[in-house]
Amino acid sequence: MKQDSAINIAYTVDCEDYVHVVKFNPFESGDAGSLIAYGGNNYVVVGSCRFQEEDAEVEGIQYKMLKTFHHGIRVDAIAWSPETRLDALPPQIRFCTAAADRKLRLFTSDLQDKNEFKTFDGHSDYINDLVFAPKGGQEVASVSDDHTCRVWDLEGNEKAHFVLRSPGMSVCWHPEEDFKLMVAEKNGTIRFYDLITQQAILSLECEQTPLMSADWCLKNTLKIGAVAGNDWLIWDITRSSYPQDKRPVHADRARLFRWSRVNENLFATIGYPGKTTTQLLVHHLGHPQPILTGTASVGSGLTWHRTLPLCAVGGDHKIFFWVTEM
Repeated sequence: MKQDSAINIAYTVDCEDYVHVVKFNPFESGDAGSLIAYGGNNYVVVGSCRFQEEDAEVEGIQYKMLKTFHHGIRVDAIAWSPETRLDALPPQIRFCTAAADRKLRLFTSDLQDKNEFKTFDGHSDYINDLVFAPKGGQEVASVSDDHTCRVWDLEGNEKAHFVLRSPGMSVCWHPEEDFKLMVAEKNGTIRFYDLITQQAILSLECEQTPLMSADWCLKNTLKIGAVAGNDWLIWDITRSSYPQDKRPVHADRARLFRWSRVNENLFATIGYPGKTTTQLLVHHLGHPQPILTGTASVGSGLTWHRTLPLCAVGGDHKIFFWVTEM
């Protein structure tokens, strides 16, 4: 739980396993700390973090592990449910994972004796991303290399099924209009679907491939960001279906794009894991150069804190945290 002066890393947390994916809970959970989950080769660990940036009594970072969930297989993606509440009696933790066996797993726990999980079967290839409906958390959407986006209820029944033209890489739910879903495909197309009519209502084009990751800006839902090839790209969906802004950032291809949750002009990208180091870049739309460059040993996963300009990346038995000046 130390501050780390090397390569701009603000804090690190030591983990039991290689961290394939890391995810801050994006929803208010009724607790002073922020929930964070990370997935390894066999486990999902849920912990709580508190940072000195939000609490003067904390020195650096205060991290507490809450529970380890046995997963039995490598974890590829994690989504938090808005139904997670630490101030309920009993408390409830709920999240969903995608794994290397092409299944989704829904975990529900009271952090004591009640620990349940359900498996959702249906995808025939690798699942790249998943997300809960942000309003009630009663549905989960997932996208896969099998060229589909599927929407499930919490019993694992398929409620909607969209056929894509290439692998689905990212899926996002509109924060206010819970019938709107965004799906980004590897071929460079981003489509928006109406879940009521189950029709596509809008599409955006990268004009370059492979698109690896896209994100919906929650501070300004007219903004979409993505990485394709070596570049990041930004759209204003009211202006054009082509990007208004793009820039080359990662020489060895960009892997992930995530908007900050506190500033509509702030976003982060990371390059490919697997080399000795992975570059994390934090960008601000008002600046021509990245405002923060970080390096993590074989980093994977990328997530922003819900209320701070702070992001985290997983690594080899570690989670790295970077703090951005706004």
